[in-house]
Amino acid sequence: MILSALLTSVGINLGLCLLFFTLYSILRKQPGNVTVYAPRLAAEGKAQQGGQFNLESLLPTVGWVRKAWQLSEDEILSVLGLDAVVFMRIFIFRLWVHFCAAYVFTGVVCYLLYYEYEYISSKRIAYFYSSKPQPHQFTILVRGIPIPSGGTCSETVNSFFIENHPSTYLSHAVVRRTSKLQGLIGDTEKLYKRLSYLKLNNHTPQRFRRDGFLGIFGRKVDLVDHYEKKLQDLEDNVRLEQSSSAGKEVPAAFVSFKSRLGAAVALHIQQAVNPTKWVTERAPEPQDVYWPFFSDSFIKRWICVLVVFVACIALTILFLIPVVLVQGLTNLDQLETWFPFLKGILKLTFVSEVITGYLPSLILQMFLSFVPPIMIMFSSMQGYISLSQIEKSACIKVLWFTIWNIFFANVLSGSALYQVSVFLEPKKIASVLAEAVPAQASFFIAYVVTSGWTSLSSELCRLVPLICSFFKRVFSGKYGDEFEVPSIPYHSGIPKILFFGLLGITYFFLAPLILPFLLVYYCMGYIIYRNQLSNVYALQYQTGGKFWPIVHYSTIFSLVLMHIIAIGIFGIKKVPLASSLTIPLPILTLLFNEYCQKRFLPLFKTYPTECLVKKDREDVNDPTMAEFYDKLVTAYRDPGLMSLRYSRSGTEGLSSPLLQAAEV
Repeated sequence: MILSALLTSVGINLGLCLLFFTLYSILRKQPGNVTVYAPRLAAEGKAQQGGQFNLESLLPTVGWVRKAWQLSEDEILSVLGLDAVVFMRIFIFRLWVHFCAAYVFTGVVCYLLYYEYEYISSKRIAYFYSSKPQPHQFTILVRGIPIPSGGTCSETVNSFFIENHPSTYLSHAVVRRTSKLQGLIGDTEKLYKRLSYLKLNNHTPQRFRRDGFLGIFGRKVDLVDHYEKKLQDLEDNVRLEQSSSAGKEVPAAFVSFKSRLGAAVALHIQQAVNPTKWVTERAPEPQDVYWPFFSDSFIKRWICVLVVFVACIALTILFLIPVVLVQGLTNLDQLETWFPFLKGILKLTFVSEVITGYLPSLILQMFLSFVPPIMIMFSSMQGYISLSQIEKSACIKVLWFTIWNIFFANVLSGSALYQVSVFLEPKKIASVLAEAVPAQASFFIAYVVTSGWTSLSSELCRLVPLICSFFKRVFSGKYGDEFEVPSIPYHSGIPKILFFGLLGITYFFLAPLILPFLLVYYCMGYIIYRNQLSNVYALQYQTGGKFWPIVHYSTIFSLVLMHIIAIGIFGIKKVPLASSLTIPLPILTLLFNEYCQKRFLPLFKTYPTECLVKKDREDVNDPTMAEFYDKLVTAYRDPGLMSLRYSRSGTEGLSSPLLQAAEV
């Protein structure tokens, strides 16, 4: 890629960034856009959806930047939890890496990794000590329950834990098959929210509309009466499905204990002689449970894991098509060979610069945008019991998919991709990377600008929710009755941040020109995501910072990759002494990683006995624990078995359960 093409790409994306910043500054102040740019604040009643229009709101301002910068870490922690703090700490940590890129790089990165790991570990312990008793701290999930002939799962679980854990066992909740109920209940809740909004705005013209597509077709009806009838029908269907699902037990149960230590002992000690029976694992938070998982048998889950593995490989291979297309666009000679009728157009300077500088990274970004939702779908098929586990698995999949398809496939597509023998001779890998990686420096600079700067700006403007909100207001007449407060997109945001970190680490001595562009990206991301965390995103679940080990391993991989490239560079430059002296670096880095695994990783898997006993002793003098135990008994009640009385009792929502959730 020539320099003028790179500058063209930078200019286009810089213009788009300024446009998005300006649009956001104006659109965020419009009364009708509150549910787009501050849905969490609107849901909490901290932002009003109405208001009078004034000309001043059409002037762009930068006040949101100051507010985002002044947002403290404690405020983020109190509202969105430790995972959000971890998400923002990633930006801080990369910032420091690239400021120090010209110095003793490996040593600086390892020091920063150790510091951040220690910091997040201490925050994790402090967060645990400061937290109130949570149901998942006292509960485990038990699977593979051997149900005797003529017995029930509930009786088996009760007798087993009374016999083997008599002093700590509290209660249990048997899991039942309710997957078909999830869609029905979701439709019922949406319809109830819509009906409630119409009743609160009884005299609005939105009440009388046509019942067809987009409110344009069909007969004109009173939507309140129409929705009440539909709600009654949906509730009847839910009750029928609940009755048929009531007896469909799954050999699994959430078992709760009187203390955290009691739950930890049951979790880590093998429960039966046969290790495939009474298998225990940590229970997620009640709101984090992924209930559809429990409808799958062991064989089906095992098959799904295999299918997902094959599907990921297939997706990786298919993604080579846009990669090859992108590489063709960066080479005008190759493009003219493929499409000879474009020779005249390609001779125009501006056209050639746009095609080679901006278009390749844009196409790659468009294709890559489909990957995170696909990986979420794949991870949900693998049998994870919680939404956080699904998102963490998807985060890892997206990260390695990005590293392979965006970095290695683009780097090797012009050389080693067609040389299968290089993969059979590991000695050649360093030299091949040393030749191929520097050649793609300008492409990755353009990629940082397009996928980094512009995507951050579009994240700020939230273009898709903005367009959806506009169409709802125009065609459906829905102003504020239906909007969803999104959760933080860890599975797509973290891989992108870490991939740019990989580019910075691998290119810091090959093409230092990339560092200012990365620095701008991390500064923009730090401000923009602080703004979004303050106004847009809501807490969906809490893992206690378990995303940080992914950051650590990715950085270690980036360092080792940089070392391999350095060894190859010195070899190509005929400096064997420098190449030999570089060999200890990856070894020392891996030893450092091993030390960090022993020192910090156990704290991210489970809390130590010292912490559990300390919290349990504090609970002895806590007068609210009796009330907590009462709530704990019903905490893991399957939401699909709750009675729905939306249409019968007006504002009343979930009522008494169809079944007793905890059989003691």
